[in-house]
Amino acid sequence: MRLFLLIGLGLSLLLAVVVSPFASEHPDGLERVAEDQHFHERATEIWRRAPLPDYAAPLAFLDGRPALQTGAAGGIGTLVVFAVLFGAGRFLNKTRCA
Repeated sequence: MRLFLLIGLGLSLLLAVVVSPFASEHPDGLERVAEDQHFHERATEIWRRAPLPDYAAPLAFLDGRPALQTGAAGGIGTLVVFAVLFGAGRFLNKTRCA
């Protein structure tokens, strides 16, 4: 089971880092609807500083390399999602077995 998780995480990270730079630069669905309906200028920010603004990891050693910043953001996002879901799975498994 542990090997399966490691292989799955490794493949997910590889895909996230390699494929992320090729993602479309056009607005996503919600942004596109807001622009088409002309209410995007009324949008307010929830956070003052996003952790990964514009899907780019703001790492100093990657400055000037947007493809690498986007790949790093994809990898970081993959690790965060994995950690949250792995933790939730462990917690739910303990509560079910107790």
